[in-house]
Amino acid sequence: MFVSAILWVMKPILTDDLLQLLQKISEHYQPPPTRCKRGRVPHFSDLSFLLLAVAAVVTKTFADAELFRLLQTDSKLRATCGFARVPHRTTILRRLKSLTSQAEHQISLMGADILAKVAVKQSQTVSAIDGRMYQAIGPLWHKKHRRQGEIPPGLRNIDMQSEWFKSGYRGWVQGYRLVLQSLVFPFPVPLSAAWQANNIGESTIAKQAVTAGQLVKTDVLLGDETFGGKDLVALYRNNGGWLLTPKQLPKRRRSFKHDLYDYRKETIELLFQRIIQSFGLKTCQVKGLHKNGAFVLACVWLYQLVFLMNFSQQKPLFVIKELIESARWRIQL
Repeated sequence: MFVSAILWVMKPILTDDLLQLLQKISEHYQPPPTRCKRGRVPHFSDLSFLLLAVAAVVTKTFADAELFRLLQTDSKLRATCGFARVPHRTTILRRLKSLTSQAEHQISLMGADILAKVAVKQSQTVSAIDGRMYQAIGPLWHKKHRRQGEIPPGLRNIDMQSEWFKSGYRGWVQGYRLVLQSLVFPFPVPLSAAWQANNIGESTIAKQAVTAGQLVKTDVLLGDETFGGKDLVALYRNNGGWLLTPKQLPKRRRSFKHDLYDYRKETIELLFQRIIQSFGLKTCQVKGLHKNGAFVLACVWLYQLVFLMNFSQQKPLFVIKELIESARWRIQL
């Protein structure tokens, strides 16, 4: 009886799936090079708020006031995120808005790691790129009233940072845009991501990503007609790759290029749906460009991590939603 009591005291305390996910992300985090800046040193690191954004999308806690109360009541979560104390609610809001570029950078770094581990046996690396619009929260603000800077009487809770754009598939959408790069062979998984305003073209976003080095370089990049402009094709060729769009396909006869391009629909278009189904984040949940970007990019980053964990542990690669759900309900292992 005495021995069993000692063993019970010495038994380690098991953490739930959410805390384990956050710990795994911390291990894969690559801090940016330090730069000396003027002013006061921040009390909290970017990693802490990136982890908080991941916890927010897993637990579906998006309001900064709710996140503040969550950190107040959950000391284990606060310690896992690396908060020495509970940050103020306005600090949470301000720092979440500043995470977009940092999250994009981390996704690209993890994408390069995934490419090196998953596609190591491929003679040529192939990726695909596409964009998706996320509808903004709140009522629709007509373009005519936007130009005039006028809010009609009775219209409340408008996301004034959202923009309109029209696609052939969804029509006019008021919101923001995610441009995603996916690996094609052997498995579809995110390699890089960019979050921008909805009125910025996908090809423009792709050019910015290539120029900034955020797009993971592969031998072949598949894209729809939007990405078939001469400037982007030449830019990607100078970067050491080949951009294949319908504009580069032969018109008269079907060749291997058509067969290769057909894999675009089977990979990246399905990948968007897998990410949405895993997290249930189909539309924007809050107002503002950068705050929504923090949550959407956190979904992509966490999807990458769970995929890489399954791959390294030789588990089914696309069993992702189940792990996210267990982390949401804080199930004890």
